[in-house]
Amino acid sequence: MTTPNKTPPGADPKQLERTGTVREIGSQAVWSLSSCKPGFGVDQLRDDNLETYWQSDGSQPHLVNIQFRRKTTVKTLCIYADYKSDESYTPSKISVRVGNNFHNLQEIREEENMAN
Repeated sequence: MTTPNKTPPGADPKQLERTGTVREIGSQAVWSLSSCKPGFGVDQLRDDNLETYWQSDGSQPHLVNIQFRRKTTVKTLCIYADYKSDESYTPSKISVRVGNNFHNLQEIREEENMAN
């Protein structure tokens, strides 16, 4: 297994998209959440506004599921987490898993200590 390329620290995904370096494909997927508080769901998670966010409302683990309608190659995944704004809701660990369905997901990446 190869290690995925990382977006350079501080790189702006929107700027990378404008220059043609990356292409946003999230709109081609169906997004679902393990739970959310009213008004803090998928729409807020994906709205490109750093003032809005997803807030879970259930037991852990908290999950964001992204399902594409057909096999899709994803080379870069950008996640914005702002520990300074709200340390109580910023994840301490993020696991990225891929597969053909929920029953055969395999972890390909794990990031811990998101506050750093």
